[in-house]
Amino acid sequence: MRKFPKISESWLDKAISYINPQAGLKRFEAKTRLAIAGGYTGARRDRRQTSNWSVADGSADNVTLPDLPELRQRSRDLLRNAPLACGAVNTVVTNVVGTGLKVQSHLDRDVLKDYFKSEDEFDAFERNAERIFRNWAENQDCDITRCQTFSEIQNLILRSVLESGDIFILKRYVERPNRSINLALQIVEADRVANPDFKADSATLAGGVEMDSDGAPVSYSVCNQHPTDYQNQKERKFVKVPAFDKYGNRQVFHIFSRTRPGLTRGVPYLAPVIESLKQLDRYTEAEVMAAVVSAMFTVFIKSEDEEGLAPMTPSEGGKRDDGDYKLGPGAILDLQPNENIEIADPKRPNQAFDPFVQAVLRQVGVALELPFEILIKHFTASYSAAQAALVEAWKFFSSRRKWLAIQLCQPIYEMVITEAIAKGELNAPNFFANTTIRNAYLGAEWIGPPRGQIDQLKEVKAAQTRIEIGVSTLAEETAILTGGDFERKYPQILKEYKLKQEAGLIPKEVIQTQQPTKNNDA
Repeated sequence: MRKFPKISESWLDKAISYINPQAGLKRFEAKTRLAIAGGYTGARRDRRQTSNWSVADGSADNVTLPDLPELRQRSRDLLRNAPLACGAVNTVVTNVVGTGLKVQSHLDRDVLKDYFKSEDEFDAFERNAERIFRNWAENQDCDITRCQTFSEIQNLILRSVLESGDIFILKRYVERPNRSINLALQIVEADRVANPDFKADSATLAGGVEMDSDGAPVSYSVCNQHPTDYQNQKERKFVKVPAFDKYGNRQVFHIFSRTRPGLTRGVPYLAPVIESLKQLDRYTEAEVMAAVVSAMFTVFIKSEDEEGLAPMTPSEGGKRDDGDYKLGPGAILDLQPNENIEIADPKRPNQAFDPFVQAVLRQVGVALELPFEILIKHFTASYSAAQAALVEAWKFFSSRRKWLAIQLCQPIYEMVITEAIAKGELNAPNFFANTTIRNAYLGAEWIGPPRGQIDQLKEVKAAQTRIEIGVSTLAEETAILTGGDFERKYPQILKEYKLKQEAGLIPKEVIQTQQPTKNNDA
């Protein structure tokens, strides 16, 4: 129960009450009303705009977990049947993952300087690590079902997180012919992780996740099939999968974005705009149907004769169905005697349709962090406006790409390289000595598809300027402009340069640049 606020009287209040008690009483009453109302108008209940505004209150799990099954189902339905929802998710997946995030190994040279004699040895280790991971990632054996490469897994993971809110990856080791790395990934859909026998949540169990007193995951309850898969005749069972093994290595990767402290499960990407997208889809469908009906020009004929233009062959029973009137392109309908027709003007196409849809989509785009132009793939403004839209969208795509690299790509890379080192396929002195040295070996960056350019010449000149003034490198600009790996491209660049020299296309004189040294400020 809300306590009555304590109203303090200042010397001015006491003076006014002494001189004019009635004025003092009104002043006290006004201060009391103000104290009861509070300082925020959004919290007041004495206004018509907010009097019926009732909201759910509670912890993150209490207000989220009960709605998650319905949110997932409706989100999936929109992705199946609503073009705008499907397009929004496809846009995010294409720009964040595209053809897949590629690894670039980066050793911590300061930590590992005692284990490598030269820069060439550092480079050789990085190339070997990238090669081992690439051989594992580009083979479908990295998937426990042997259906997808790692790039395709990235695509599926991000799409599932956007659709369902989260997804789970189980670490498996399977020996297969001609495979040196036995790591395989098992993907578990969000619906399969739930409380055993669907019992109620508790302080240590919520949404199929068992937690310790600190809220850290201890185990996950995984169903052996989809809970609503009633066509599968096998018995439904829940298996408890430990979150970590006895050495502290993570066994289950829970991929989701936490939006509130204490939130155990993720929320679908479309959750804030599900109702708006559904209503917009219904409105669009109604307008399309109305336009189709209005486009059917039908001629009705009234005849004084009962026969009129009716079919010569009577229907079963000797009478035709007088109420059977069907609209169609160029249709001619025969009316009964004394029947009249009144043609209504549908006023189609609706001139307000497009402005209304655009207004709604701008609000949807704000919630999804997708500018209107990016959301509907419609660029009609100036170059500056289009560039601004791309820049804003790229901020969102970059943050999602970084999130995916941290949540998925980097942990998987570390497991692959660790297994390769343990099996002797990659020489890493003192790798298992301590965490610092281990992390120094496992440093990496993840390069994705380029952001694209509206005016490529301007973008290239800008990249050249950034390199010349020293705020960027060839490797960084190569990743931004083409999404490629400069170190892998450089040998081919040298090869092509030599071929041009031999063909006489460029002078044979080789310009050698002086490399800066510690004693040379240049």
